[in-house]
Amino acid sequence: MHVAIAGNIGAGKTTLTKLLAKHYKWEPQFEDVLENPYLEDFYNKMERWSFNLQVYFLNSRFRQILEIRESGKNIIQDRTIYEDAFIFAPNLHAMGLMSNRDFKNYSSLFDLMESVTTGPDLLIYLRSSIPNLVAQIHSRGRDYENTISIDYLSRLNERYEAWIATYNKGNLLIIDVDNINFVDNPEDLGEIINKIDAQINGLF
Repeated sequence: MHVAIAGNIGAGKTTLTKLLAKHYKWEPQFEDVLENPYLEDFYNKMERWSFNLQVYFLNSRFRQILEIRESGKNIIQDRTIYEDAFIFAPNLHAMGLMSNRDFKNYSSLFDLMESVTTGPDLLIYLRSSIPNLVAQIHSRGRDYENTISIDYLSRLNERYEAWIATYNKGNLLIIDVDNINFVDNPEDLGEIINKIDAQINGLF
């Protein structure tokens, strides 16, 4: 089984991935942030490095999808290939931070990858307000994230909501994370697990 967690920067994807992997004894697949050689450069000069960054993420996540399929294991994935293609890359293009030529090339590459892959059995979307995202980003203290603007996060949030409204790749569970604390409150985590159990039971 393939479960994936989607959500904006700072929504809590990685943390929830770890907690659910531990609870269900699923194998976690994390976003390739620490190993990404473009991330810091991108946040310092977005226009120069946007295409490189997005192609790196696309390649990394496509490889993950192939590994998930071949492994035959129950896997939970931190962020999906769809978020790169439907949210981050189009947003950079719309902001004038990725050229028409690069975006066309990127989109063509994604279309080819999507034609040979399938969506996760269950997608969990972590819905969050901008103030909550900002608080989470500041609390984790990654230097390169200090330059992320509220405008940038707002644009991403709008695209996330538009994507989720038309999502049709499989089962979808939406969790509003503004008023819950699944890290420190076992009851909140338990509530999420109950909702996931109901979705999983419906899959079989």
